Amino acid sequence: MGVDMSNNNPPNNDFFASPALSLSLAGIFRGAAAISGGVEEGDEGSGGGGTSRRDDTVEISSENSGPVRSRSDDADFLINNADDDDDDDEDDGGDDKGKKKKKRKRYHRHTAEQIREMEALFKESPHPDEKQRQQLSKQLGLHPRQVKFWFQNRRTQIKAIQERHENSLLKTELEKFRDENKSLRDNIHKSACPNCGFATASGDTNLAADGQQQLKIENARLKAEVEKLKAMVGKYPHGTISHTATCPSSSDQESKSTLDLYTGVFGIDKATIMDAVNQALEELKKMALSGEPLWLTSVETGREILNYDEYLREVCADSSSGERPKRSIEASRDSRVVFVDLPKLVQTFMDVEMFPSLISRAAVVDIICNGEDPNRNGAVQLMYAELQMLTPTVPTREVYFVRYCKQLNAEQWAIVDVSIDKLEDNIDASLIKFRKRPSGCIIEDKSNGHCKVTWVEHLECQKTTVHSLYRSMVNSGLAFGAKRWMSTLQLQCERSVFLMATNVPTKDSTGVATLAGRKSILKLAQRMTCNFCRALGASSFNTWTKVTTKSGEDVKVTSRKNLNNPGEPIGVILCAVFSVWLAVSPTVLFDFLRDDAHRHEWDVMAKGCQVKSIANLAKGQDRGNAVGIQTLKSKENMTWALQDSSTNTYESMVVYAPVDTTSIQSVMTGCDSSSVAVLPSGFSILPDGMESRSLVLTSTQEKNTEGGSLLTIAIQAVTNGSPTSKLTAESVEPVTSLILTVLENIKRSLECDDG
Repeated sequence: MGVDMSNNNPPNNDFFASPALSLSLAGIFRGAAAISGGVEEGDEGSGGGGTSRRDDTVEISSENSGPVRSRSDDADFLINNADDDDDDDEDDGGDDKGKKKKKRKRYHRHTAEQIREMEALFKESPHPDEKQRQQLSKQLGLHPRQVKFWFQNRRTQIKAIQERHENSLLKTELEKFRDENKSLRDNIHKSACPNCGFATASGDTNLAADGQQQLKIENARLKAEVEKLKAMVGKYPHGTISHTATCPSSSDQESKSTLDLYTGVFGIDKATIMDAVNQALEELKKMALSGEPLWLTSVETGREILNYDEYLREVCADSSSGERPKRSIEASRDSRVVFVDLPKLVQTFMDVEMFPSLISRAAVVDIICNGEDPNRNGAVQLMYAELQMLTPTVPTREVYFVRYCKQLNAEQWAIVDVSIDKLEDNIDASLIKFRKRPSGCIIEDKSNGHCKVTWVEHLECQKTTVHSLYRSMVNSGLAFGAKRWMSTLQLQCERSVFLMATNVPTKDSTGVATLAGRKSILKLAQRMTCNFCRALGASSFNTWTKVTTKSGEDVKVTSRKNLNNPGEPIGVILCAVFSVWLAVSPTVLFDFLRDDAHRHEWDVMAKGCQVKSIANLAKGQDRGNAVGIQTLKSKENMTWALQDSSTNTYESMVVYAPVDTTSIQSVMTGCDSSSVAVLPSGFSILPDGMESRSLVLTSTQEKNTEGGSLLTIAIQAVTNGSPTSKLTAESVEPVTSLILTVLENIKRSLECDDG
C-alpha cells in the first residue's frame, strides 16, 4: 500500500507520529490502559465543532530536552485582535474630501514564553479542543480566539512548507525525465538517415525500434509525473506560488499545455469511482472475514490458499471482475494484533510515506473525496506506489489504485485499495503490469491500545523475468504478499512505541543517559535505515549497471551525486550490491552479523581493531530489534559506528554506518540528528525454507534450499569528494572487491558455502 515519491533523500517522518504517547514498556504487550485517539481535525474556520479526547501524558524532562526553537519563533505570526474595539471604521481627519477610511487594525505580537507554551501543546496535539484552548489562554493571558488562530496559522504553515518541498522534489524528478527524453530522441535521430528517415543499416533498425519503445515508455512516465505535479499545484490557492516553484524550467505556454492534458481523475467521474470503491469494500469484507471453503489451509506450509473457483462463485457472483483474468493471480491473507490505537492507524494509512523497506516511491495523485473529520471517514484518493524488494535483482511493481477509508461500525474500519477499469487509459499499457483487485485491511479496535488487523492482498500480475535466487519466492506470492505487509507493519508499530516510551527498563537502554538522547539516536538510526532501503531497491531512480569482477562474479552498481544534502556526505556516492544464497539459517546469519563480538570476523575495517559496544537501545520485543553504537579502536585511531538491526517473520536487516565522533556524542546528549551525515551499508536477509517452495509437485523439482538464507550485501562509499566529478572504473573496483571480501569472510566464519 502506498509511501513517498521524492528524490533520493526523503524527509524522515516519524512513523505514527504521536507525541502524546506515553507508555510503560513493562506492560505494553500484556494489555495497556485504553488509549483515546480521537483528536479534533475539523474545519479550520470552525470553533471546535467536535468533541475530542486526548491521551493522558507524562511530561518528559531532562537537562538535555529543553525547548527547541521553531519556525514560529522567527516568523512570529501576527494574530488579529478580534476583541479590539478600534477595529470599527472611523473618520480620517486628514482627508480633505471627508471620505471615511478604515483605521488600521492593531496586531498582537506573542511573547517568546507564549510561543514556547503553544509550541509545546502543538507537538502533543496540533488540533486542541475547546477545553484545551480555554485552559491555555488562561495560562498565557490570551483570548481563546487568539490561541485558536495561532494553531490554525501554525498548521497552515507546516502544511505549506511540506507541500512546497514535495513540489520541489517533483519538479526535480520531472526535469530528470525531460533530460532522458531528450537523450533518447537524440539517439534515435543519430541512428536514422537524414534524407529518408529510415535506419542506416539493418543493425541500426533494431536500435531505432528499441529507442522508440524506450521513448514511448519514458513519455508515459513523464505524463504520469506531470499529472502528479498538477495535483500538487492544485493544492495551492491561485497566485500563492510562483511559476518557478511549481513548473519545470520552460515557457508558461508549454507548462500550461502540459498541465492541461487531463481533466478530473483521468476523465472518470466521481460517481463511477464511488460505485467501484463501494463494490470493492463489500468484496474485501467477504475476503477478510470468510473461512473455508473460500480460504483453504495448506498442510505443507500452513499458509492460507484462495479457492479461486469458490471466489468466482460466491464473492464475484455480482461483479464484473468475476471473469477469469488473462494474467496470473496472487492472493494472500494474514491477521495479527499490533500495538497502536485505531485512529492513529487509520490516519497513517491515508499517508503516502509508509513501509520504507517495501515501498520505494509513492504519491497521492488526486483527492476524490476528503472524507469526514476527524478521522477522514469516507475519504477516497487516487494513489501511485512502486513496490520493491531489498535487492536490485527483482524488478519493482508499479501500480495505480484508488484508496477508500470507511468506518464500518464503532469498532471497525476498512482500508480498501482497488485498481479501477479505464483508470489507466491515459497511461502506456506497457507500464500497467500489475493491478490491484479489492485488497486492503479490516481494522478492529481492541480497546486497550491494540488493534487486530486482517490484511488481504489480491493482485493481477504480468509475468516478469526474475533472478533465479528469488524466482520461487516471487512466484509463490510471498515477496509482495499479506505476510510481508503485516510483518512490516507490526515491526514499525513496535518501533514507534519504543521511540515514544518514557519508562524504559535499564537493561533495554544502556549507554545513553537521557530520554532526549535516546530519542535522537533512534531517529538517526531510523533515517539511516530508510536511506539504506531506498538505495538498495530496483526503483527507476536507481540506474543499475552490472560489473563483472576479476573472479567472475556479477556485482550491480549505481551512483548518485550529493550536492548539498547535510544528511549524507557531499560528493559522488557509489552503491554496490551483491545477492547470494548461503547454506545457513537466517537466524544464525542475523545473530552473527549484528553481534559486535563477531564484527572483526567479517568487517574489513574492523580487522585488527578492538570493537567495543558504547550503547544499546531496544526498539522492539525481539532482542534483535536494537540500535547500537560501537567503537573500532586501532593503534592509530578510533572510529565510531552506528548500527540498526531489525528482524520480523519475513526478513531481517543489519544496517551500519561510520559516524563523526563529535556529532554522535552530541546526538547522545539529545541534540538534533537531522544534520548528521550518514552513509549506510549493510545486509538484507530472507529465509529460504519450505514456505518459499512451489506448492505444485512435478517430476523436476528445484534444488531443496530449506534452511538456507538469501543474503544481499550492499556497500556505499564516497568515490570523490567533488560532486561535479565523474565516476571512473578505477573507483568502482575497490568497492566491488570489498563486497566479495566481506562475503568470503562470512562464509569462512560460518563454515558455509553458497549455492
